[in-house]
Amino acid sequence: MKKIFVYMFTMGLSMAMSAQFVTKNGALNVSGTQLVNQLNEPVVLRGMSLGWHCFHPRFYNEGVVEWLKKDWKCNVVRAALGVEPGDSAYIKHPKEGMQKIECVVDAAIKNDIYVIIDWHSHSVNTKEAVAFFDQCSKKYGKYPNVIFEIFNEPDEESWEDVKQYAEEIIAVIRKNAPDNLILVGCPHWDQDIHLAADSPLNTNYNIMYTMHFYAGTHGKWLRDRVDYAMNKGLPIFVSESAGMEATGDGPINVTEWQAFIDWMEQKRISWITWSVSDKDETCSVLNTSARSNGKWKTNDLKNSGKLIREYLRKLNE
Repeated sequence: MKKIFVYMFTMGLSMAMSAQFVTKNGALNVSGTQLVNQLNEPVVLRGMSLGWHCFHPRFYNEGVVEWLKKDWKCNVVRAALGVEPGDSAYIKHPKEGMQKIECVVDAAIKNDIYVIIDWHSHSVNTKEAVAFFDQCSKKYGKYPNVIFEIFNEPDEESWEDVKQYAEEIIAVIRKNAPDNLILVGCPHWDQDIHLAADSPLNTNYNIMYTMHFYAGTHGKWLRDRVDYAMNKGLPIFVSESAGMEATGDGPINVTEWQAFIDWMEQKRISWITWSVSDKDETCSVLNTSARSNGKWKTNDLKNSGKLIREYLRKLNE
């Protein structure tokens, strides 16, 4: 009887610790090309990105974050601040945008998972980014949960332009958050990772570089680029990915998506899937029937949602 009690206590303690992901892993650091925890052990983050805050604000709440942790087993969520597009974007309505981001960040901290504050833009907006990241890093720099993604997807900018911007924003963040992980994008919607590998930033403390893929459009050639970058010592974080075409629509290429996931797992690369939203497109994982605060049923999920939920529940056990 005593042995049974000890076993049950040990199992309960183990389950409690697995639920307390940030408590267990603490501040994240980059060691070589690997993300490691406070004990210098390799760690892999897997989770979901919310859609643009300005287009899908109803999902920016504590209930969604709690459900993504509890039911989908996410150990990280990504809050995508829509910077420019539409009348409700951050540049036109900074106060409302900041409130949405803070709601998700506060919920992630409460639920003991990591959270990426994503400057979700395709263009350089240095003045606005400086103000935003100065404010965010002052408020959240003391939390090991928080990761700063300073440029979602540069499109036509050169790598030299991105480098200049990145080094300016990193300097702003580091004044307030000297140790938090920072993610840096690269040109051509985060596919030209080889350019960053050939000419990395001058400042490399706790920096990772992002690659984005959509398995219906991208394939082995992009994995080969990342392999090239990692062989040159570049640490990689896949901060956005999914199984359909790069437009976010079209059919899901299950075979290629599985190939990407197997490759990321073998390389121990952290990855985020796009997106928690209910837009009429393949990559939005929810139907319009989905409740705003989580607790989604199977029929609330599109095929992409069912697939990624299954992946996350299996890999984040």
